[in-house]
Amino acid sequence: MRTQGGEPMNFAKTTPILRIFDEALAKAFYVDFLGFRIDFEHRFSPDLPLYLQVSKDQCVLHLSEHHGDSCPGAAMRIETEGLDEFQAALLAKHYKHAIPQIQEMPWGTRDMSITDPFGNRLVFTTAIST
Repeated sequence: MRTQGGEPMNFAKTTPILRIFDEALAKAFYVDFLGFRIDFEHRFSPDLPLYLQVSKDQCVLHLSEHHGDSCPGAAMRIETEGLDEFQAALLAKHYKHAIPQIQEMPWGTRDMSITDPFGNRLVFTTAIST
């Protein structure tokens, strides 16, 4: 398929938007626990909901308190190199709301599933070497 200008059409990276309800809990989970950094924060005014971007390496997530942006309970898979090291780093933090475990899946991946404080499930995944 081609654009109107004749160039090939293609899709680029995806940036999921996850619903959050509490700024402090979101930062404790995504920044302090998972190790993401805050790239930007935005509010239309001080009394309005927060919208922020967090990232870690090539993974970029948008977190939003805006009720129309997304529904809680989303699930996503994040390709992860060094899954065992990541798990060890998370376990060393003794986060009281998660004890990340890695499972070998029948479809050929190793997955570590962690649910954020708002019901969104992040599955950190890596292919099993053959």
